[in-house]
Amino acid sequence: MADTNTKTLEMIFATESGKEVTVAVKDPKDGLTLAEVQAVMNTIIAKNVFSSTGGDLMSVKEAQIRQLAITELT
Repeated sequence: MADTNTKTLEMIFATESGKEVTVAVKDPKDGLTLAEVQAVMNTIIAKNVFSSTGGDLMSVKEAQIRQLAITELT
């Protein structure tokens, strides 16, 4: 097995009940800006694309790209 690197865009929203919901997208395109991601998040909220046990998504909390590197021990 070779070394692997993965990226995941995590969009974190606040719900009606004050809880957090994370929407994760694997392998986002390189060079994403905060403005681009926030625009998508605001569209998700405005169109009520997702619901959760904590109620509707109400606001953007944060966004981040998580990188994971796995190195096989040999």
